[in-house]
Amino acid sequence: MNVSNLQLQGLYLAIAAINNALVAKGLLTREEVDMALQRAEQVALGDDRLAEDMSPAGRDAVAFPARLLMLANESASDTEIPAFSELARMVGQTKGHYADEL
Repeated sequence: MNVSNLQLQGLYLAIAAINNALVAKGLLTREEVDMALQRAEQVALGDDRLAEDMSPAGRDAVAFPARLLMLANESASDTEIPAFSELARMVGQTKGHYADEL
C-alpha cells in the first residue's frame, strides 16, 4: 500500500478521535459534528468541476473523508472509534449512486 494512503488513514482516525473528544467534553454534540461533516461533503461534491469533469469514482474519492468521519461519529462510543477497515467497508456499503450512474 502507498505510504501516503497509510498517512491519510492515520489522519482520518486522528480527526475521528478529536471529534469524539469534542463530543465527550460536551463542546459539540454528535449531531453538530454530523452536520459539519455533511456540509463538508456537500461543498466537496458541489464544486462545479466535479460534476462535469470527474467520474463517479472520483467523486466518491473526494467525498470519502467526510463520509468516513460521519460513520465514525455515528459508530463511536464515548471512548472508542471503529477501526479504519471497518469504517471504509461501511462507506462502501452505504454510498449511493449519482444521477449520471443510473
